[in-house]
Amino acid sequence: MLQVKPLLPQDYASVQAIYQQGIDFGFATFQTSVLSWAEWDKYMLPRCRLLAVLDGQVVGWAALSAISSWPVYRGVADVSIYIAKNARGKGVGHQLLQRLVADSEQQGFWTLQAGIFPENQASVALHRRNGFQLLGVHKKFGQLNGEWRDVVLMERRSDVVGV
Repeated sequence: MLQVKPLLPQDYASVQAIYQQGIDFGFATFQTSVLSWAEWDKYMLPRCRLLAVLDGQVVGWAALSAISSWPVYRGVADVSIYIAKNARGKGVGHQLLQRLVADSEQQGFWTLQAGIFPENQASVALHRRNGFQLLGVHKKFGQLNGEWRDVVLMERRSDVVGV
């Protein structure tokens, strides 16, 4: 049975392993190495950090990061969600993202955004299934290993916060 629970510092070794799988996948992040706990903790917002556990094994994580330090954007956050290779296609991402959306609304977020490599169609579909709309594509948004990469920009507006 899948459990979604708060992500705690002692869970970070499992988070790192799943994050490394995302880096190795090549279509999940511009990062080329896993962050230390101190770096990750500084980058991610302290609220809405979630862990997916299936049969006692960590199989995914999700967290939010601020898109800006300006107060006007306090209700807008960027989504990070990673699923372990052996748990993909089993509904883990859907349950994790559903919970992240619900928790984010409880915390006052009115917009969640996601930047996804176009090749990562499973992630695009996951976000669509959870109410995210396609906004467009940032062409040649950044370089990964010397290659320019496009990024699909998606967002979800809350029906209960900021309406």
